[in-house]
Amino acid sequence: MRPHVNQRQARVLELVRARGSVRVADLARELGISPVTLRRDIEAMAARGEVQRVHGAISRVEQGRPPGTPRPVPAAAGGRGGAGLVVGMVVPTTEYYYADVVRGAREAVEARGARLTVGLTRYLPGEDRTQADRLLSTGAHGLLLTPNWEAGSPGPGEGAWTAGLPVPTVLVERWAPPGHPAAALDRVSSDHAHGAARAVQHLVGLGHRRIALASRTTPTTARLRAGYEAAVAALGLEPAPPWPPTGPGPLSDADLFARALEYLYGAVTTGGVTAALIHSDTDAIMLIPRLQARGVRVPEDLAVITYDDEVAGMADVPLSAVAPAKHEVGARAANLLLDRLTGGDPLPDTPRRHLDLLPRLTIRS
Repeated sequence: MRPHVNQRQARVLELVRARGSVRVADLARELGISPVTLRRDIEAMAARGEVQRVHGAISRVEQGRPPGTPRPVPAAAGGRGGAGLVVGMVVPTTEYYYADVVRGAREAVEARGARLTVGLTRYLPGEDRTQADRLLSTGAHGLLLTPNWEAGSPGPGEGAWTAGLPVPTVLVERWAPPGHPAAALDRVSSDHAHGAARAVQHLVGLGHRRIALASRTTPTTARLRAGYEAAVAALGLEPAPPWPPTGPGPLSDADLFARALEYLYGAVTTGGVTAALIHSDTDAIMLIPRLQARGVRVPEDLAVITYDDEVAGMADVPLSAVAPAKHEVGARAANLLLDRLTGGDPLPDTPRRHLDLLPRLTIRS
C-alpha cells in the first residue's frame, strides 16, 4: 500500500478501536475523504480482520471472535434469564399506538434482567435501517423491528436487509409475504383482519346488512380491509359503496379527513349504509359530530365501531371499539427474542415463529 493509504487506514483503525464503532458517513466527514474511498479502505481492513462491517457502520473486532459473527451472549444469560443482554427496538414513535407496544417490550425485557434501547424513525424513509445499525453499533444483542413499510408488509425489493442482520431479529406489527427474505424472521403482530371481521360480525348481530369501512391509508389498512371484505362475503352482506379512489399526488390530512366525511355521509344518505367500522378512534371522534351536524344521527342512522381503542372510551358518547393487544405484542416479541438469545424455548435452531394475537372487541353502551 502507498504510505498515505497506510496512514489513513491506521487512523481509521485507531478511531474504531477507541470508540467501539462509528458510522461510515460520519467517519468520512471527520477524515475529509469521500465515502467511496473510505469504503475501499474498510473492505481491505475487513478482509485482514481488523474491523467488522455492520450496515452503514464499522466496529472493532473483539479479540477471539471472527469478523462478521454475532456479538456473544453474556455468560450470565441462560435458560429464561437475560442478565447483561441489550435488546434494541426500532419503532416509528413511542406515542399513540406504539406507546403500549414499547411498554410491553420494556417490562418483559426488564423482568428478565436485560436492558431495552429504543430507536425512533418517525416514518422517515430509510431511517429504520439507520436506527438498526446504530443500535447494533452501540451493543444490541438482538433487535425488535417495526420497519417503515407503508402497507405493513414490504413492497417489491424492499426490506430484504432485515433478513441479513447479524443478530436474532423479531418483526413487530409487520409481516412479509411468503418468498420474501424477511418472511423467515420471527414475527409477532396483531391479527387486524380478525379484528375487522369481529366488528362486522357484531354489527350483523345487531341487524345491520350494509356496513362500511372508513380508513385512511396506514400500515394497518390493508389487513383491516382484507378482514372486512372476507366477513362481508362470508356473511352474505350487501356491499357498501366503494371507497373513493385516490387522486393524483399526496393528500393533506385535511383533504383525507374531508374525503372520509364525504364518503360516510354519502354512504348513509344514498348508499343504504347503516353501520361503519372507522379507523381510527381519533378520526371517529372528529367525524361523528360533523356527520351529526349534517343530519346523520349516531347511532340511530349510523352505528359506529372504531379501531385501535386508544381514546374511544373518552368520546362524549363512549364508542365501542376493537383493541389490538398492543402491550401483549410487545411483551411476546421481547420474550421470543430473549428466548432465542438465551437458549430457552424456542431454541436458537428451532423453526421461526409467526405469532398473530387476536384483538378484543369492547362494547360500550
